[in-house]
Amino acid sequence: MGEFGIFILFIAFFAVAAYFAHIASKKRREAFEAIASDLNLHYTPTKNRDMAKRYKFLKKLAQGSNRYAYNILSGPYKDHRVLVFDYHYETRSDKNTHHYHFSFFILFLGKHFPELTITNEHIFSKIAQAIGFDDIDFESHEFSSKYTVRSKDKKFAYDVCNSKMIEFLLNLDGINLEIDQDVLAVGYSRKLAPEVIEQHLNRLIAIRELMPDYLFKGE
Repeated sequence: MGEFGIFILFIAFFAVAAYFAHIASKKRREAFEAIASDLNLHYTPTKNRDMAKRYKFLKKLAQGSNRYAYNILSGPYKDHRVLVFDYHYETRSDKNTHHYHFSFFILFLGKHFPELTITNEHIFSKIAQAIGFDDIDFESHEFSSKYTVRSKDKKFAYDVCNSKMIEFLLNLDGINLEIDQDVLAVGYSRKLAPEVIEQHLNRLIAIRELMPDYLFKGE
């Protein structure tokens, strides 16, 4: 096969890949439209770069460049204002550009709080702790072994990670949770299947309801 034949094969391969990607995107949009209808939420399929700028204080949304949200669900849900969306960012090296897509959930708390992150414990968090980035330890060794909890306000961290919250989080496979300013957010490493969006939205609501009421009283 000559160079021209190889070139044609490459063109055909990318054309087929683009076609199937288009079909998958169309099916996902249709599924999100159905979710919006079922949950009485507003749906916007188009890219939204302003949202990426607005919430760049959240660590998971501040990565890379060319950041935008899409397939956005928004509105009131079970007495809380929520946002659910797919998110994109990219990283570049000298030769390659890598694209990342994942699902992200936001619940508005109605009050500003200190920054708090709860993430899966892994080798990099252990290295960070070794060089001075301390995580907060808890009486539950199992919880401290499974999750890295960081906040400049330790009292707030202990208030959020009360015994019921610890029990709830231990029953999960893992989590990437952030509280900052007036939002509670949970991010994922990939785009979730549409059929589990409601389940994960309910999980977010459950986390909010495990935060003590006294945190929301007063100024």
